[in-house]
Amino acid sequence: MSMSIEISFSKPARVTGGLVVATATVSEPVSEAARSVDASGQLDKAIKVAGFTGKALATMDLLAPSSAEVDRIALLGLGEPDKMSAHDWLRAGGKLVTLVGKADKVTVLPGAVGQISAEAAADLALGILMRAYSFDLYKTKKGEDDDKSARKIKVVIQHQDATACKKAFVSRQAVADGVSLARNLVNEPANVLGPVEFAERAKALEGLGVEVEVLTEKEMKKLRMEALLGVSLGSVRPPRLAIMRWQGGKPKDNPVAFVGKGVVFDTGGISIKPAAGMEDMKGDMGGAAAVTGLMHTLAARKAKVNAVGIIGLVENMPDGAAQRPGDIVRSMSGQTIEIINTDAEGRLVLCDALTYCQEKFKPAAMINLATLTGAVMVALGQHHAGLFSNDDDLSAALSKAGETTQERVWRLPLGPDYDKMIDSKFADMKNTGGRYAGSITAAQFLKRFVGDTPWAHLDIAGTAMGSPSTEINQSWASGFGVRLLDELVRANYEA
Repeated sequence: MSMSIEISFSKPARVTGGLVVATATVSEPVSEAARSVDASGQLDKAIKVAGFTGKALATMDLLAPSSAEVDRIALLGLGEPDKMSAHDWLRAGGKLVTLVGKADKVTVLPGAVGQISAEAAADLALGILMRAYSFDLYKTKKGEDDDKSARKIKVVIQHQDATACKKAFVSRQAVADGVSLARNLVNEPANVLGPVEFAERAKALEGLGVEVEVLTEKEMKKLRMEALLGVSLGSVRPPRLAIMRWQGGKPKDNPVAFVGKGVVFDTGGISIKPAAGMEDMKGDMGGAAAVTGLMHTLAARKAKVNAVGIIGLVENMPDGAAQRPGDIVRSMSGQTIEIINTDAEGRLVLCDALTYCQEKFKPAAMINLATLTGAVMVALGQHHAGLFSNDDDLSAALSKAGETTQERVWRLPLGPDYDKMIDSKFADMKNTGGRYAGSITAAQFLKRFVGDTPWAHLDIAGTAMGSPSTEINQSWASGFGVRLLDELVRANYEA
């Protein structure tokens, strides 16, 4: 991270040194707390000259007058705080980071008493952490002014009930860490993060109390995971299946399960992709990254739920040993698959992982995430993930969680007509239905492996990487799915 930020909370107190950021509203552009820092009246004059009104996400920054005990004073507009959602507070926290500059000490002052709740203050802090993230691990040369990697910034948020803020922030810190983990995994280059190395990152969650088991190629062969293993045949790097279990609920409760596609690099195999943009295929494990980040979050905040995270980890490369178009493989479920296009590989990884999940854990619900199809970006762009489901209640719960977190999903259809498009002349099914309805036929393929289990498939190809910059994400990897699924668990599955 370019900036290492340490968040703390304290009761309102005199401030000396550093940057002071005072929250402002349309009804109170300059709060009494802000005036207490600048007794000279310069702040009132400045907002009049600048036309600052306190509207949402508006900012104003000025050097403190010589009479003040701080270096800089900035105002952060909230608009109308009583109308702000949790996500609005995250955005405000992200906007606050743009005011930091070279300050190494930042004090955030509240507005009027009761204007900002402890929960809102914790959300503001989460927004700060999410915006501050950047991935520059491999940069050895930095610009003359780019010394942020060595900087540690202390942010103190003053609040009348600092104790309540600290308590609320515990779960937000867990979310921030989970999102950062997911972003790091997606941002890592494939020569560093192969299937074995990814499995080791998952194994590290044992430090939080997660039970982690990693299946090797030998063990997957015994389970007849020929679909997953077929994808890895062209790579010298062996595949892995990582199983993460968090037991925070009642012992007899069936878990909620999350399954992620973890293709650490996707050349397309024999059906090789065009060269232009292929470097982005290091992010084809965004689903597995989100599942790993989610499991970190659930464990770190001690979620009262039984959860299982399963990630299928492979590399899809062209080689003399790689599977070919026309090959037929038998999945763990016993169903056979004709390979039409080796670049439709994610569904082959997922189908065996879904079968294993069902047979091993009998989940109450099963949600898989995958950067599965470019077609979903044609349909939805980069502002919604595609949602496919066999269960209306689960679909509605995911949609609601998406609106709450603004990691939004849009339900797309499934049905027998689309199912016919993946019927094969030579096997039970083929792994692609052709150009049209590509995201839907991919989902229809997965649906054949879930039985009656309530299931949802999230196609996150447009939202996990290269997504638009926002107030809370400036990274190529967004970590999409961690906050969405954490909210889903909070609202629907925790005891």
